[in-house]
Amino acid sequence: MRSALKSVLFLILAVVLAGLATGLRPAILYGAEMSEPISYTLRFPAPETHYVEVEARIPTGGLPAVDLMMPVWTPGSYILREYARNVEAIRAFGDTEEKTAPLAVRKTAKNRWRVETGGHPRVTVRYRVYGRELSVRTNFVDASFALLNGAATFLTPVGEGGRPHEVQLVPPAGWKSVVTPLPAAPGAGSNTFRAADFDTLVDSPFYLGNPDVQEITVAGRQHLLVTEGGEGMWNGPRAAADLERLVHEEVAFWGLAPYPRYVFFNLLTEEAGGLEHKDSTVLMSSRYRARTRDGLIDWLGLAGHEFFHAWNVKRLRPVELGPFDYEREVYTESLWVAEGLTSYYDDLLIARAGLMRRDEYLKRLSKQIDGLETSPGRLVQPLGAASFDAWIKYYRKDENFVNSGVSYYTKGAVVGFLLDAEIRRATRGAKSLDDALRLAYRRYAGERGYTAEELRRVFTEVAGTDLGPFLAGAVDSTADLDYGPALDWFGLRFTDYKDEGDKENGGSGNPEKAEKEGEAAPKEPPAYLGVETEVAAGRLVVTVVRRETPGARAGLNTGDEILAIDDYRVPPEGFRERLKAYRPGTAATLLVARRERLLRLPVTFGEKPPRKWKLEADPKATAEQKEHLASWLRSAVPASEPAKPAAPLAVPR
Repeated sequence: MRSALKSVLFLILAVVLAGLATGLRPAILYGAEMSEPISYTLRFPAPETHYVEVEARIPTGGLPAVDLMMPVWTPGSYILREYARNVEAIRAFGDTEEKTAPLAVRKTAKNRWRVETGGHPRVTVRYRVYGRELSVRTNFVDASFALLNGAATFLTPVGEGGRPHEVQLVPPAGWKSVVTPLPAAPGAGSNTFRAADFDTLVDSPFYLGNPDVQEITVAGRQHLLVTEGGEGMWNGPRAAADLERLVHEEVAFWGLAPYPRYVFFNLLTEEAGGLEHKDSTVLMSSRYRARTRDGLIDWLGLAGHEFFHAWNVKRLRPVELGPFDYEREVYTESLWVAEGLTSYYDDLLIARAGLMRRDEYLKRLSKQIDGLETSPGRLVQPLGAASFDAWIKYYRKDENFVNSGVSYYTKGAVVGFLLDAEIRRATRGAKSLDDALRLAYRRYAGERGYTAEELRRVFTEVAGTDLGPFLAGAVDSTADLDYGPALDWFGLRFTDYKDEGDKENGGSGNPEKAEKEGEAAPKEPPAYLGVETEVAAGRLVVTVVRRETPGARAGLNTGDEILAIDDYRVPPEGFRERLKAYRPGTAATLLVARRERLLRLPVTFGEKPPRKWKLEADPKATAEQKEHLASWLRSAVPASEPAKPAAPLAVPR
């Protein structure tokens, strides 16, 4: 017993000495000090220059040096962002009243700095951060408002992520609001907030400006819709009313609201995107989306998707996604669950909330299926691998991604639809994917998370039959998906689109729009190349060449400028019309310019593969199938008033 105790004491001493030698702080040394927060003050003396000035006050524990780190990525966006590139003028000072005793600062890695403490119990570190990238994952500062993301803003001592972090913001004159999901720091002044640890700080964006703020209450929780840029275009009360119905539906789906308060940062900046956080989300969209019904449903889908992440990802998460390592990639094969199943439910819950008609929902699900089934990459990259490779493929798409990769959002949503049907079929309608996710939440939401195998066992348990073969085929292989069982259960069928309307051959990329506008398919099919083009600076340029198509066989390259067919010039805006003059099987010659050199490429036109992935209710569906469809789409929550479809958010005159 004494021998074992001596060994333990020797090991502890070795760890302590090693920590002191490297300037790092082993947890055993500072556990008693962790209640003292790292504190930041953020100022915007000239916001029109796009800078925020940061002052950080950092306890040292008496160590001779402190290593500081800035994250290289932010959770939810799986690519290295290299935030340190926007950091300037780092200076450090000893803990004197005037803070004028300069300390040595040396950069030791792309995102690390070592501060010599001079024996001070605390050091003050000052630096500036440039922010003018208008996205949900970066910083943006200008004369009208600021959005700050934690990963892109804060330096923190290495190894002290568990320490509290406090932030005081000093807004420019005229900015009336500071909004963050963080709680106010106890006993501190105005606009001072406390994060329990660095993970929470990174997960809590800050908005400063003069927004329109709408408040809704669901399940006893406050939800804020904070809108920037909607002046004269955005009907805030109406948006909040529709959002309230959707929030109510999602809270009822999971059976609890796990956050103390939730903030929707709604930035109408003419950009696009959304990023989830534990108690908030940042949305970027167009103010003009509110003027059309489709645009409003798109906005609700974005908000609903990110809100669903408050459960699926932020609390029910793959085991690999926490605790976070902010300095290197974190790999998981389960983003198809985190993002794909969320993509399945975002539109479905809008329909269940009574904000979308059945035909509108089926059209949107059809678009996901069509996008998957017309992508050559589905036969190359399995769904699980698409998740694992997100860092190098999905977030770094090039012109060949359509041939070599698959979206875990899109295929994950489609697999979610099929998995839901499998569980419903196996249980004769008694259980669904809804039940499986709720069971997974009860078991695995929390500190540890789930492994891929544990989650598959949950699906099998709820179904009461082995879903291993189905999941292996859908997730682990590139085998074609079998839609037959799902269509049979729900009483649905596939029909052809009336007109392709896609980007290939110069189309718009919107088959539904083409159909709606009455662009009837020609009686004789036009020639097909299998390429996508764009008009750039008056030139008709190839942007994508799909695998195993006439264009690929002819040797067309991305970047080629198409000049003529059979030596007759093709007007850049008239490519699609010109192809209608040719027929499948016709031989021709393409004149292209490649790096300013003229080339003639022999080609034999093909026929566009039929687009057969449009879902509709089967007119021959049985009463039982109709009931299955109704059970799938009906709201899980009794509405206090008759459901009414969303209307455009026109601003009242």
